[in-house]
Amino acid sequence: MVCFVFILVQLFAAGDSLRPMLGDTLELQAVEVAGPKKYAYGQMVKTISEGQMQSFQGMSLADVLQQRTGLFLRQYGPGMLASLTMRGTSAGHNAVFWNGLPINSPSLGQTDFSILPVGGFDGVDIHYGSAGALYGTDAIGGSVHLNSAIGFDEGDRANVFSHFGSFGKWNQLLEYRRSGSEFSSRTKVYRNIAKNDFLYKDWSSINTPVRRQEHAGISQYGLVQDFAFKLDAKHQLSTSVWWNHTDRQIQPVIGSPTKDEQVDENIRWVADLHRFDHNKVWNFKGGWIKDRLVFNHAENLIHQYFLSGDLDWQWGPAWESRTGVRLTHIQGTLSAYSRQEKRIELYQATNFKPGEQIGFSFHLRQLMYDGEWVPLTPSTGMEWVFWETPKDRFQFSANLARSFKVPTLNDRFWVPGGNPDLEPEKSWSGELGLDHTYQYGPVKGKSRVSYFRMSVDNWIIWLPGEGYWSPVNLRHVDNQGLEFFMEVKLTLGDWKTGLEGNYAWTRAINKTADSEDDSSMGKQLPYTPMHKGQLGFWLEKTDFSIFLNTHRVGKRFIATDNQGKLEAYQLWDQGVAYKLAFWKKIEGKLAFQVNNIFNKDYQVLRLRPMPGRNYQINLNITI
Repeated sequence: MVCFVFILVQLFAAGDSLRPMLGDTLELQAVEVAGPKKYAYGQMVKTISEGQMQSFQGMSLADVLQQRTGLFLRQYGPGMLASLTMRGTSAGHNAVFWNGLPINSPSLGQTDFSILPVGGFDGVDIHYGSAGALYGTDAIGGSVHLNSAIGFDEGDRANVFSHFGSFGKWNQLLEYRRSGSEFSSRTKVYRNIAKNDFLYKDWSSINTPVRRQEHAGISQYGLVQDFAFKLDAKHQLSTSVWWNHTDRQIQPVIGSPTKDEQVDENIRWVADLHRFDHNKVWNFKGGWIKDRLVFNHAENLIHQYFLSGDLDWQWGPAWESRTGVRLTHIQGTLSAYSRQEKRIELYQATNFKPGEQIGFSFHLRQLMYDGEWVPLTPSTGMEWVFWETPKDRFQFSANLARSFKVPTLNDRFWVPGGNPDLEPEKSWSGELGLDHTYQYGPVKGKSRVSYFRMSVDNWIIWLPGEGYWSPVNLRHVDNQGLEFFMEVKLTLGDWKTGLEGNYAWTRAINKTADSEDDSSMGKQLPYTPMHKGQLGFWLEKTDFSIFLNTHRVGKRFIATDNQGKLEAYQLWDQGVAYKLAFWKKIEGKLAFQVNNIFNKDYQVLRLRPMPGRNYQINLNITI
């Protein structure tokens, strides 16, 4: 209630009294709309831009994050379920958004990153660390933001992306853009196919014979349609629709004869109306998400409806705020139960920047679901540039945050076993960081090292009972770790080269036991690598470019008692690309890439084989 009163005061205070004594003519392009970075003082936000994403066409977001970031995804095979873990948390402790809409499944509590094709969005922002006060439920370990970029005054443009690879991979994307001074439209159509009939060692048979993977094929197709309108000098309307359909043969574990199949169909729609004033930006958002999942013959259907409004405004030379409310209505018709739920969220984010070298963020969020209030969620962060010269810039940052996760619909209502009395999972986390930005002649770069500590309470786990399993708020987990990011670029005439790397050391320790003989207490959580690193090198000259990338995943325990483990593995990828020019208005890019160069035999999860050496060819044409 305190948060609600504070929001009302902020909204009324943002009236005409704050409007500068200037004319009414505005340039919409100069207005900054609040994104993941704006109110994230003290935390790391990594951006993969639209230009960078074009190099990953034909891949899933799971492949991009696993190969090119320090994040770890639990992959059940190529194209199979891929769940993200950030800072030692579980798959359901990471919020995922598409154009501001939360897309985690309310029933499962997570997102499958393997069915998010790169062609469905333009850029990605990865917010490391707890941000429940900023984004709401699930953002305990971090959040991922998928963004669409629609511009004006770009004329007409058509793109054709073709991707051919080993094991029956054939991906295509067609894109057409048309934009003028007041209207913009973009249409994308894609199709992704893979047989995944790679060779693997059958560890369940005598002498570990080499077999060819069967029943792991994937067929995916979809459509993305974006529109944007400049209604007048102060108003802009945009809307996007994303339809994504995926048919999968579920890859069985080694030695299993199962022939499971799964269909995922997702429809997502969002509309934003922005009003731009001199010191304020109003945003009214509506959205709808339909998630249909059919596993074998069991159908599960979830509808989510969203309505939100917020005000981003500057109310003094050192102060800026975002104040808003979001309403969510959920309708679930699943094979085991049917349920409806309403949620309301009130949120407030404020930046205070008393000087050019220092800034603070303060956040509050209050959520009510199923008639119950979640405890008030605050967070605060700061950034301080304590040393700056023409060549070097050092910045210290700190953050303290409380986050939460609402129990999933399955946790509360699954029949049999659901527990409607579950409490939200809660966490407190702190982070310290040091950033260094530098430029020495043709060399420029940046790096960050950060230490985090997190405590997650009321962690929900499913335990066996009398005839069936049921979830309880039992586990308490302490997480801590170090993260390092670096990027260096060198320019010498027509030659450009760069090095980008990251490393994460993560300890996620269970502090509770569910029985007297439970040996999991004090042990690392299963499938949470203590070490994960990535290093990439690239070189380009005019129309030619080359890259070499490697990532290493440390050992992972396969059970809570840490008795069994999967060994560490390191993979290397290399590729070359050449820009093409056919006529004045037609250009393109031809690329060839080798993945897993040394044909490493590895498993991300136990008894889930992954491909050996494989090849791919990319052809992009722009008209």
